[in-house]
Amino acid sequence: MENFNEMDTLLKVFWYLAIPSSLIFLIQTIMTFIGADATDGLEADFDSNLEGAEGPFQFFSFRNLIHFLLGFGWTGISFYGIIENKTLLIGVSLIVGIGFVAMFFFIISQIRKLAEDNTFKIKETLGKTGEVYLTIPERKSGIGKVQISIKGSFRELRAITEFESLKSGTLVKIKSIDSDNILIVEKL
Repeated sequence: MENFNEMDTLLKVFWYLAIPSSLIFLIQTIMTFIGADATDGLEADFDSNLEGAEGPFQFFSFRNLIHFLLGFGWTGISFYGIIENKTLLIGVSLIVGIGFVAMFFFIISQIRKLAEDNTFKIKETLGKTGEVYLTIPERKSGIGKVQISIKGSFRELRAITEFESLKSGTLVKIKSIDSDNILIVEKL
């Protein structure tokens, strides 16, 4: 291999970009696997309900810069002896660097699809079938309980009926939800 000082300036630039970005990428990867990774996106330092909030993909982030420089630098080094036209070499390196960032976005979007939200929302009970657990008095004269399975877990929820009394063990359908989050049920 040539002595570093005797290399062409463009090749030196590719090496100056590839080596540090590779080291930083390695450190970021290790930090990710040990759980010391900072997220690219939403960081909250307060107590709040962030239901439904997602951190955006940040196009201009340090992590994406490292991914770009990794692809750009190593492509330039790899194709330096093959592509003689320096402008074409830089263009190919730019495309590969952008491809690295796009590949990162694709991988992260696929990983996000694996996330599962198991938080209970009472609206998910609408139209579902349940079983009376505690007798429900007739015509909204009292509150009973129904047992219903949502997302694989059983819940006991307060319920009323608009018609006749419903005894324990009766199958019911959740018709609506009143303002106090009490289920309004009807016999099946």
